[in-house]
Amino acid sequence: MTKIQLVTNTIINQGALPLYYNADETVTLEILKSLYKAGIRAVEYTSRGEAALSNFTKMVEVRNAEMSEMLLGIGTIKNVKQAEEYYKAGADFFISPGFVAEVAAFLIPKDLLYSPGCMTPTEIIAAEAAGVTFIKLFPGNALGPGFMSAIKDVFPNLKFMPTGGVDTTKESIESWFKAGVSAVGMGSKLVSKELMLTKDYATIENETKKVLDIIQTLK
Repeated sequence: MTKIQLVTNTIINQGALPLYYNADETVTLEILKSLYKAGIRAVEYTSRGEAALSNFTKMVEVRNAEMSEMLLGIGTIKNVKQAEEYYKAGADFFISPGFVAEVAAFLIPKDLLYSPGCMTPTEIIAAEAAGVTFIKLFPGNALGPGFMSAIKDVFPNLKFMPTGGVDTTKESIESWFKAGVSAVGMGSKLVSKELMLTKDYATIENETKKVLDIIQTLK
């Protein structure tokens, strides 16, 4: 099995991809451990602050020592320089807010999954032509499940995952899966700023378990 297929299968099997960023290394690692305990085996850390690269490097170190099954992805990749840095740091997959052709050309030949954010058929066509197989619908709250339903038959060979605006409720999650997505990306609705601020790792774990349970009932 290729690395791209392994990552794709892992994300699809769990059905939700948690994503978060925290400037504090300890908080970052504790959230990672909480997600792992909840059953998560693929997570996206977003490159949205000065501490992102050093924190991610530490995450890889801890993963290798304590949770070998966890796949660590990096999000908010906007250029090749960033992709190179996190490739060296050991990222298992890469996610962008938009499609960057140079990033696709750098990662895909290395058998690394690249999931760019797209919100138009034109962008999706460009990504597919570059070898992308897993599309992030972004921003999901602006597009809505109706967009997924409308384009699904045009792109039968692609997998889709909305990020942005997906709630932790069964109604929200179900509406996306019924529309045809393979997974849902979940950021602040799951790992909220408030939970990070109060270091409420137990609630993060429990809420993640609930989401995973909801998704299993929908499959």
